[in-house]
Order: sequence, then structure tokens, then C-alpha cells
Amino acid sequence: MATLTIRDLDDTVKARLRIRAAQNGRSMEAEARDILRAALTRPTTERGLGSRVQRRFADLDDVAIPLPPRTDRPQPAEFPA
Repeated sequence: MATLTIRDLDDTVKARLRIRAAQNGRSMEAEARDILRAALTRPTTERGLGSRVQRRFADLDDVAIPLPPRTDRPQPAEFPA
């Protein structure tokens, strides 16, 4: 088994961990293990950044961006002088 030391833990977070551990009848160390285990063992459905971006903006049906036909050749950018 590995050992983990957490430095600079906010006093408020430590107090909340102590309260949560007491409510669950565990030590703070056992509670922290349970929190980490639960957070890191649940299956993730996240595939990647593109999937997260698509999901975030999927409900924006009222925004339509016209796409040029794929037969058009790329045009160089025009910058006003």
C-alpha cells in the first residue's frame, strides 16, 4: 500500500472532512480513502475534449453556421490595407 501526504489543505476542507468522517463512523484517513476510491473508480463516459465541447453546445439549435460546399477551393485571407 502507498502512502499519500496532502500539504496545504485548507482548514475548512479539513474540518468538513472530519465532520463527514464522523457522520460515517470512520477516521479522516478512511474517509479520504473512500472519497478518492469513489471518485477514481467510477466509469467515465468522457471521451475527450471534442466530445465534451460537442455535448456542451449540442442544445444550441438556433445557431446556424453556414458551411461552404466542399467543392470550393480554399481562398486566401483578405486583409484591408
